[in-house]
Amino acid sequence: MPRLIRLYITHICVGFLLSAGFVGLLLALDVAGLRGLIFGSSVGWIAVLMLWIFNGIVFAGVQFS
Repeated sequence: MPRLIRLYITHICVGFLLSAGFVGLLLALDVAGLRGLIFGSSVGWIAVLMLWIFNGIVFAGVQFS
């Protein structure tokens, strides 16, 4: 695999790991009552998944740049 592709994939993985930590902190600190909203809903896992994916895209882009 070319070095640039490996570098890109590595930075994407780091960005998504940072995103998982960020979403975990959001839920742990209950920012703006987010934890109560997510755990009080039957489809709260979709909200957590969307938070992780969309923040992961942003963090991966920042990590690579």
